[in-house]
Amino acid sequence: MDEAMTMQEIEARFDSEWVLLEDPDVSQELGITGGKVLWHSKDRDEVYRKAMAIRPKRLAILYAGTIPEGVAFAL
Repeated sequence: MDEAMTMQEIEARFDSEWVLLEDPDVSQELGITGGKVLWHSKDRDEVYRKAMAIRPKRLAILYAGTIPEGVAFAL
């Protein structure tokens, strides 16, 4: 997959999945507004492995959906 999409398109198409973006588009507030989708999966580790294999220069990995209760993220 190698398709540029907006965040609205990403969230609609990959609901409750992890998404690997190349060259993410960002707002002035540094929020992700879209990008080129390289990979997606319900398995976060699979997306991280793909990112390590592809090694894009600029990337973002995001969760397209509502974060489940009891889950915490470290930045």
